[in-house]
Amino acid sequence: MYEIFSQYFPLWIFILIMVGTPGPANLLLLSSGAQNGFIKTIPFISGLVSGKLFLNILFSLGLGIIIRDYSILLKIFTYISVIYMIWLSLRGWNAHKKEIYNESILGYKEGLFVHPLSPKTWAMCLIAFSKFTEGFTGIFEIYFLVPTSFFVLQIVFHNLWCLIGDSINKTIGLNSYLNRVLIFITVGTVVWAILFVN
Repeated sequence: MYEIFSQYFPLWIFILIMVGTPGPANLLLLSSGAQNGFIKTIPFISGLVSGKLFLNILFSLGLGIIIRDYSILLKIFTYISVIYMIWLSLRGWNAHKKEIYNESILGYKEGLFVHPLSPKTWAMCLIAFSKFTEGFTGIFEIYFLVPTSFFVLQIVFHNLWCLIGDSINKTIGLNSYLNRVLIFITVGTVVWAILFVN
C-alpha cells in the first residue's frame, strides 16, 4: 500500500498545485462567483470539469504525442485560447449593472471549451502525461488514475474558487471597480500564460 501511495504521490502533488493555483479557469470562476453567485455558476463549473475530463481522455489516448511532434498545433490553440478567454472575461464587464446581469452569466457550453483552450491546462496535461506517468506500466494508471485525479481535484478547487468569488460579493458587494479589477486580473493571467507557454 505504501509503495502504491509513494508512486502516485508526486503526481497528486503536481495536480493539486496546478489545479489549485490561479489560472484562466479559476479566475473566470472567481469573477463569475462574484458576479453571479455560486448557484448560478454551477452549470459553468460543470462545463469546465467536463471539458477538462474530455481533454484528459484525449491525452491518455496520445494527444500529447501529436502535440509534441507538431508544435504548430499548440501555437494555433494558444492564439485561439487568448481570444476565447478574453471574450469570456469581457462578457462580465457590466455584470454589476442589473439590466446586464443575465447576459453575463456563463453556462455549461462556455465552460466546456475553457480547459481545452487554456494554455495552463495544456501545459499541465503535457507534463502530467509525459513526466509523471513514465514509471506507470498499467492501463489503470494512464486511462483511469490520471484523469480521475484531475477530475476530483477540479471539482474541489473549481467550487472553492467560485465560493471565494461569491463570498467577495456577499461581504464587499460587486461594484464596477471590483468587477473590472477581477476581469483585468483574469485577462492579464491569460496573456501571461500564453507568453509563458510560447
